[in-house]
Amino acid sequence: MAKSSGKNKTLVIVESPAKAKTINKYLGSDFEVKASMGHVRDLPSKGINVDIENKFEPTYAIMPGKNRTVAGLKAAAKNCDTLYLATDLDREGEAIAWHLAQILKFPSEKTYRVIFNAITKSAIKQAFDNPGKLDMDKVMAQQARRILDRIVGYQISPLLWKRVAGGLSAGRVQSVAVKLVVEKERQIRAFVPEEYWLIPAVFTADLKDDYSKQWKAFLGTGEKSPTVAEQNQWLIEHKALKAELYKVGSDKFHTDNSIQAKKIADALVNASFKVNSIDKKESTSRPSPPFTTSTLQQTAANRIGFSTHRTMRIAQQLYEGIDLGSMGTLGLITYMRTDSTHLSPESVNEVRRYLQTNLGSEYMPEKPIFYASKQNAQQAHEAIHPTDPDLVPADIKEYLTDEQYKLYDLIWRRFVASQMTAARWDVTNIDIIANTQIGPCYYRSTGRILVFDGFTKIWLTSSTEQQMPDVKADQPLRAIDITAEQNFTKPPARYTEASLVKTMEKEGIGRPSTYASIISTIQDRKYVEQIDKKFHATDLGEVVTDKLNEYFPRIMDVAFTRHMESQLDKIEEQHIDWVGVLDEFYGPFRENLEKAAEEMKHAKAETTPSEYSCPKCDKPLVYRFGKNGRFLSCSDYPNCKFASPCDSEGKILEEKQTEHKCPKCSSPMVTKHGRFGSFLGCSNYPDCKTIQKIDKEGNIMPPKEPPEPTGINCQKCKTGELVIRKSKKGPFMGCNKFPKCRNIITIKKKDELLELQMQGKWPPKTIEEADEMLGRTKKPAKKAAPK
Repeated sequence: MAKSSGKNKTLVIVESPAKAKTINKYLGSDFEVKASMGHVRDLPSKGINVDIENKFEPTYAIMPGKNRTVAGLKAAAKNCDTLYLATDLDREGEAIAWHLAQILKFPSEKTYRVIFNAITKSAIKQAFDNPGKLDMDKVMAQQARRILDRIVGYQISPLLWKRVAGGLSAGRVQSVAVKLVVEKERQIRAFVPEEYWLIPAVFTADLKDDYSKQWKAFLGTGEKSPTVAEQNQWLIEHKALKAELYKVGSDKFHTDNSIQAKKIADALVNASFKVNSIDKKESTSRPSPPFTTSTLQQTAANRIGFSTHRTMRIAQQLYEGIDLGSMGTLGLITYMRTDSTHLSPESVNEVRRYLQTNLGSEYMPEKPIFYASKQNAQQAHEAIHPTDPDLVPADIKEYLTDEQYKLYDLIWRRFVASQMTAARWDVTNIDIIANTQIGPCYYRSTGRILVFDGFTKIWLTSSTEQQMPDVKADQPLRAIDITAEQNFTKPPARYTEASLVKTMEKEGIGRPSTYASIISTIQDRKYVEQIDKKFHATDLGEVVTDKLNEYFPRIMDVAFTRHMESQLDKIEEQHIDWVGVLDEFYGPFRENLEKAAEEMKHAKAETTPSEYSCPKCDKPLVYRFGKNGRFLSCSDYPNCKFASPCDSEGKILEEKQTEHKCPKCSSPMVTKHGRFGSFLGCSNYPDCKTIQKIDKEGNIMPPKEPPEPTGINCQKCKTGELVIRKSKKGPFMGCNKFPKCRNIITIKKKDELLELQMQGKWPPKTIEEADEMLGRTKKPAKKAAPK
């Protein structure tokens, strides 16, 4: 391993304290490991800070709150002979390393770049034994992406403030992600269900007994019906099977009306059935590749209910290192931001050794399994996998939090299973025939039995397959149940976090490292919302999407977004000029921007027809957009000022009189709908403006408890008193002069401040003295921004 070249220590800089702690253990006393706490330099938030006319020259500055960190790194660098930049191996990590090099101005001949895919002793040793230099193609690729996103965000967002609502934002990738949800919303809204009928049946090979009544009793009539597994067990016990009618005569069965369905069902009720044919074959199912970022996010969402943001947060902890007691702090998984399914020969050998030792040769293929990555995947990266397959999740569970254990268990199982043999199934198809008055009718039943579990021994799967009874061709069967069932086609499924990530990856929107932040941002901006873990487009999301679609068609085009992502990749991989990529984008974008500035109408000035008439003047109601979203308004406004809220489907929300009386004037209270949901308002409004909060069931909620006095004087305004208020995060102390005085102090300081006040030491004369007594640290003064 590399050693310090002089009397002083060698400085190593990583992103986080957790990563620093783990690495420091492997490097020894000759090295000093410091954390940059993520990015330290960026484009300042005030202004665009990109000189578009001068080859998109960026102006960087130390980020707010990072001056102390930078000062500490500079001080450490002065006392070191060599600098190793050991930030993450992706573009973001390379950019952080470059910014650190720019800020510290350490001699380039003594500055090295080290990258590693896992924080283990062997990986760290190999990285420091083979240090390199900064990859400027990778840096420029990240810089181009950052500048491009800044241009789009800072030049479109002000337009949205003026023409839609204040505080909105647009993004090169986030806006396209919102568009996906909006388009899905409109597909669902426009969907017209189509009727169709099925005539399923249950047959048994046991002709001695009629099980019809038993089957109906087993299914029951209550709300809770037997599970599929319970039904399958019943079928086994009664030598029975389920089947679907698939052919009538020579035609494939299909009907969209009850008359035809009833006619066929009636013909089948008294028919005689027999086995027409039996087809048996063996099928295999092979394991999936080890995780990439997107497949980890999708599987964690589907299997353990984690959001993309939560998955990445926990994966970061597992990568940076977990304290495993006597084993010390170990990085449990490889780097978690990757689009590659590649595995190193060492990791494959380790897992094959584990399989041979613990499961036996029948679970291990003769040769290792190699998985092909997608076309634009970075092959230098590896798939996400455990750093040591011998660290079985159950063996280290006591050292992990519940969520860490669940995610590590998922990653470990997927990796181990990816190098295991296929599972084998016996699949049986049974065709059943009945000769009826309308011609021969054919039923088909399919089932399969697991012959060899293979990889499913580790990667557990649940099966709802029925086990077929032992029957022979021409064997007669008895019908237990034949029922004509009415069905309707279903609208397209809404996006979940998992399916949205899958679509974004398929369409080339964003990159693995950005999926979680994109999904968080579009929710934070109120463009989409999750209801029962499914995405719904908000009125605001639809309005913004329509505006951007109309005036910035290239930005909102999925194919163009994919093209730009490809161009940004080529800056790193094919060394193309990053300025040329931005030039290609900016020319047409500037034209769109100028046109939008002149022609884009304010959203509040636009109306959409509705099916409703005004209850006051009988003129048509139209949909308008306001600060609280879409609502219905009279088309004769301002002559008629009638307005009413509407739901997400555009249906009018009418005020309904309730049994409650106004506590002030005794008039009936009516249900109203506002920005924060439903509430009760006096029917005598505007003469009486009484309102009352209600819960989801419409019950009146008790009034909020008044703040509790503490007797502690406010140090900020000097005239108020601190009172105890309650928030979602718990109680806190605030000034009773709110909102004029917005002083807030943690409840933990209550007893201490009371004691100080009794001693005459509270409140002190100055805010600075008060902050010192409260343990508040003052932010250091901002320094001139380096360029």
